[in-house]
Amino acid sequence: MDTSKSEHVINLAREILDDIELSRLGAQAILLKTTRLARYVDEEEIRAWLRFEMQGFSDDPIALKYMSKTSRWTDFKKKEGYWGSLAKIEATAEAQKQKLSLIRIPDTSGDRAIFVIDRVTTQMNDASHNIAKLESIKSIVISLIHDFVANVYYQKTFDNVAEGIFDKYKKDIDILIAANSGDILGQIPAVVDRLSNEDKESISQALNTCRRIVDSFANHIFPAREDSIEIGGNILSLKQDKVLNRINAFIQLNTESESRKKKLRQNLSNLYDRTSAGVHSDIDTNEAKSLFFNTYLLLGEILSLKK
Repeated sequence: MDTSKSEHVINLAREILDDIELSRLGAQAILLKTTRLARYVDEEEIRAWLRFEMQGFSDDPIALKYMSKTSRWTDFKKKEGYWGSLAKIEATAEAQKQKLSLIRIPDTSGDRAIFVIDRVTTQMNDASHNIAKLESIKSIVISLIHDFVANVYYQKTFDNVAEGIFDKYKKDIDILIAANSGDILGQIPAVVDRLSNEDKESISQALNTCRRIVDSFANHIFPAREDSIEIGGNILSLKQDKVLNRINAFIQLNTESESRKKKLRQNLSNLYDRTSAGVHSDIDTNEAKSLFFNTYLLLGEILSLKK
């Protein structure tokens, strides 16, 4: 979803939440606005349910599902219930309220008075029960709409924040890579292009390029030399072919956190092993994309250690 559409979804969702919470719009208007929101976020089931709320329910599976979710059944086994639209529910409730307001207990006495009072009391109780049931259905519908809209609002708001954070982080990584090992950036488009082809040969070539990026990265941040370094009680060679040793030496010299050193070493080893396995058929396009993405982020994190 592009930025402008995402912002429109967030604004629309916020409007609907305010419409509900501040009682600014009637139920029918809320249904229409929520239908538009559901269309924007491709929620087909919600759109179908809202159509039933506007037009009346049927024996469609989604309709039956929401008959239950909105407590419309009066006798589930007999399939009896309130099948009408939300507008009809509201109209029926208003009619019942009018009926209740007109019911009067007669001013009479005697045996017949008891009979009449019982009948009128039953009518009043029935009307009150119907009103309560209808108001309950409406309340549940609005509550379900509120839950859906709130979920969309918070999810899209979080996505926007997360995208902003990632974009800034990516920019920082690009600057670090450009300043410290600029030729690596030139290899990234080739990886992206090959991964977009999604065939095994392209995946293999992309992952081989990822491995060469790591090799090039090691040469930039810690060029090969003949001596060795001690890390965790192990003596590690720093010769040309010891790519991971040289990157780990850079990590060792640029951070004091033992837990972070361990995490970076493990992540580096796992990624290098998997990119080395790129010639095998067990890596699909999605995993290859993930490996490339993680390699890029890992190199950026390692560079950020530089003192």
